Amino acid sequence: MNAPIRVLVCDDQILIRTGLTTIIDAQPDLEVVGDCGDGRAAVDLARRLHPDVVVMDVRMPVLDGIEATRQLAGVGVAQPVKVLVVTTFNLDEYVYAALRAGASGFLLKDAPPGQLLNGIRTVASGAALLAPEVTRQLVGRYAARIRPAENVPDDGPLTPRELEVLRLIADGLSNGEIAAALVISQETVKTYVSRILTKLDLRDRVQAVIYAYRRGLVT
Repeated sequence: MNAPIRVLVCDDQILIRTGLTTIIDAQPDLEVVGDCGDGRAAVDLARRLHPDVVVMDVRMPVLDGIEATRQLAGVGVAQPVKVLVVTTFNLDEYVYAALRAGASGFLLKDAPPGQLLNGIRTVASGAALLAPEVTRQLVGRYAARIRPAENVPDDGPLTPRELEVLRLIADGLSNGEIAAALVISQETVKTYVSRILTKLDLRDRVQAVIYAYRRGLVT
């Protein structure tokens, strides 16, 4: 039997924190290794306990969840931690900022327990917890803020086909939709996606979408 996924729960409301901990700990494949009520404690505990996933609230005292996420999973972090943001805000600037800070995805606090548990497992597996339609909404709302960066290196490592797949990812297409558009199998799409993330040193599809917009590959 595989070792359980180790989870750190961070929320400043003790009732919510207790509820999350109870739901997660009831699963045989999940284990809560710690909990806390502010962002600074979240960073300190994560660095000490090395959880597989940090379930992070956005609005917390001392250090907010966005900055805590940046310190745990942002650019330049030597050993980034996977962060799942659980927030009361749907596709607002807080969530966008959290994703830019390195979060692997987000859920709403009113999501059913099954979605939370699936979200933790999804993020732990290395995938992003953003359904394609949510990606489309997110990018549609914030594309104007993702300005193409100046003087960035070209995407030389990517083949023309990989660039094509990257553009479709940035358009919010699922693997099945990409497969249909390019008339290839979903397994082939998965291979392309894996190669793109590896070549560009990106953690997940969320980062791939932001990368594509910042390099002007899509508008």
